[in-house]
Amino acid sequence: MELFRIDKHMRWRALAAISLVANLLLAAMLIVSSRHAKTNTLGASAALETNSAAKTNVVVRRQVFSWKEVESPNYPTYIANLKDIGCPEQTIRDIIIADVNSLYAQRRSTNLVTAEQQWWRSEPDSNVVRVAAEKARELDDERKSLLSSLLGTNWESGDIVSLPRPSRPGIILDGAVLGTLSSETKQTLQEISQRSQDRVQAYLDEQKLAGQEPDPAVVAKLRQETRAELERVLSPGQLEEFLLRYSQNANNWRSMFGQLQFFNPSPDEFRAVFRATDNFDQQLELLGDADDPASVAQRKSLQDQKENALKITLGAKRYDEYRMLQDPIYRDAVAAAQQAGTPESARLIYTINLAAAAELDSIRGNTNLTEEQKTIELKRIELEQLRANTAATGQELPPDPAPATQPTPRRTHVIRPGDSIVAMSLMYGLSVNAIRTANPAVDFTRLRPGEQIFIPSLSGPAPGP
Repeated sequence: MELFRIDKHMRWRALAAISLVANLLLAAMLIVSSRHAKTNTLGASAALETNSAAKTNVVVRRQVFSWKEVESPNYPTYIANLKDIGCPEQTIRDIIIADVNSLYAQRRSTNLVTAEQQWWRSEPDSNVVRVAAEKARELDDERKSLLSSLLGTNWESGDIVSLPRPSRPGIILDGAVLGTLSSETKQTLQEISQRSQDRVQAYLDEQKLAGQEPDPAVVAKLRQETRAELERVLSPGQLEEFLLRYSQNANNWRSMFGQLQFFNPSPDEFRAVFRATDNFDQQLELLGDADDPASVAQRKSLQDQKENALKITLGAKRYDEYRMLQDPIYRDAVAAAQQAGTPESARLIYTINLAAAAELDSIRGNTNLTEEQKTIELKRIELEQLRANTAATGQELPPDPAPATQPTPRRTHVIRPGDSIVAMSLMYGLSVNAIRTANPAVDFTRLRPGEQIFIPSLSGPAPGP
């Protein structure tokens, strides 16, 4: 079965351990043999003389063997060969567990696509995280099933090799480039990474204890020491993959693109940006906070060179988008355009929002307006901005609110001496009945000077006879 096949490169540590034990046993046997050699010489000679005529059956046990005789392309045969050379049962269990664990660790590092491998993303892809977790569980179930078939269901109680755990998490080395590194190289990278963290943390602690702020230039030099160590271990392509994942400069770019929200670089684009700017970033970091004229001039020159390299790398269109997205007003415009399903309207919305922002600032700073007037004007600008953005995205404008019905102006007639309902009817061109209806509480036979009579409009109730 495929599960029982062994990767020979996974087993060298276990075989080395057995070889060491075997060699120690042979050395011990030689020492014991030499101690008894002198005392047994005389007796042995006599025995040889006495029994020279007799035929003796001698059983010879071979003490030297080759690991090629033990190795096998599948685990059951491998276990049987280990038993044949007298390897203790617990040692066999430890060897097989370590070998299988190493095999599946290698499979996880090469078969899984994890979030760490997507170094161009500012946020992990939730689908990638989910699929990687499911695949990791499948591989672990397969590992346990294989060990149970080889060593029995209680193998975990003897998992001595797997019991020790690292005191702190290390870096993840997986994927097509870092996942295929040898176990020795991966271990070396973990050690380099831990030493780097320890050096930086020790410096930060030292500065804190002294009550001083860390010098960015010192931290940059410590990071360069780490790079020098990595260069001695990795090829140029492997080193770039490592730096794309774990260097501070790559992390800064991920943070920058994350803030821009909508730039979303492709893997090739991110790699190109990193290649074009990494050298400038290292030099800028080494300048630290130096503010002498020479350092200030050098910093300005490096920043200009970096920006020009970025512009060339991205191309005119993408560089323009990169610069525009650094304005939060433009990011809001892009978000509004995408939400409306018309991403092409982002620039128009941005122009509208810029004009509205300028007008709002002007109103807020106008000292000739009262607070109430400012509130009214601000609401008016906001409404106009909303209407303009709605039109920019091609959506229908909401209908204008219907004008409120104005109440009919209330007219009154103040009674003067000699006034009568007939006189008022003739004066306002209304019927007597209309005036009576509009004033139901008035006794028109007893009108008093100064009394107010309501005069209805002509559109009021139809006049009577």
